[in-house]
Amino acid sequence: MVRIFLYGVAALVMLALAAAFTYRFWGMELLRRSMVPSAGFAAQPPVEPEGYARADMWLARPDKPGNPALWTPADMQPASDPTAAVFFVHPTSYMNRNHWNAPLDDVEANSTLEIFLRGQASAFNGSGAIWAPRYRQATFGAFLTSDEAAQQALDLAYGDVLAAFEEFLKQAGDRPIILAGHSQGSLHLTRLLAERIAGTPIAERIVAAYVVGWPVSITADLPALGLPACTDPDQPGCILSWQSFAEPADPSLIFDKFDTTDGYTGAARKDSALLCVNPITGKPDDAAPKQANLGTLLPDMSFSSARMVAGGVPARCEGRGILSIGKTPPNLGQFVLPGNNYHVFDYSLFWANVRADANRRLAAFEAR
Repeated sequence: MVRIFLYGVAALVMLALAAAFTYRFWGMELLRRSMVPSAGFAAQPPVEPEGYARADMWLARPDKPGNPALWTPADMQPASDPTAAVFFVHPTSYMNRNHWNAPLDDVEANSTLEIFLRGQASAFNGSGAIWAPRYRQATFGAFLTSDEAAQQALDLAYGDVLAAFEEFLKQAGDRPIILAGHSQGSLHLTRLLAERIAGTPIAERIVAAYVVGWPVSITADLPALGLPACTDPDQPGCILSWQSFAEPADPSLIFDKFDTTDGYTGAARKDSALLCVNPITGKPDDAAPKQANLGTLLPDMSFSSARMVAGGVPARCEGRGILSIGKTPPNLGQFVLPGNNYHVFDYSLFWANVRADANRRLAAFEAR
């Protein structure tokens, strides 16, 4: 299982690197030309919530055979009787510029996403039963342009996520809820929080929302999300977010686009501080030495095996709100994005700490 997982991660990272290397050598303009679809946006009918009653609309759910979210490293097991329900929204895996949105039956994108679930959603299988929907994700190029078609593609993807969430609520019953996502998935989660959850009884059921790998403005976004930032490791009902960079960090590829947009409050995001909750300590704007890291999911350079390594990666929130992992992070070779961006590894760098954090917040939620 570990071998399959790691080979899949290698394939996934190579997809991202196709864009990264283009950027490094030829710049943003060629990156846009190579990744942004040239055709106009083609409207598609929405997926009705009832559509997500079908098992094939989910990458993971508790009754799914071979559920990839149940993967664990050696000597660890998923909870046998989890008390929470986890709604996990996957990141971007579709790099094709022929379409603005991935077809639901795209074999390559879906097989890659199962690998992501093993490396990311699996961190929560000690706390809850995991539901992870397929959705018509926006292609990678949608994040490189301000064309109206890009927003239309993101709106279509969010519509699927919203429909899946409505079905998730039915299937989850009255369990406590953990929300988690990465990258594009976290973007859709923030919108879900702002438009569907904030101010409703659902908000009172949220153990925590892990909005990882996507910037959240403290002033322009957070007040509209209906939950506060996590300020204490034992605090339930709050939001965590971080973006991992090694030193020297250059997050301009993220900030340049983010700073041109308005947040969920309607205020401009430009130059605003970002939410950074340290995944090791569970506190905002905090620092932790590498010795406090409970375990990084670390593959060897051939991606043929993996081991859980404790005490290897520090974490410190700095600057506008990025998470620094120091000057000498694990040698992950070329699988790092421009600007020393460890985006692909936001979860695996702190996998054991994320697992412990979810368990701790669930215990505090249940005690409350």
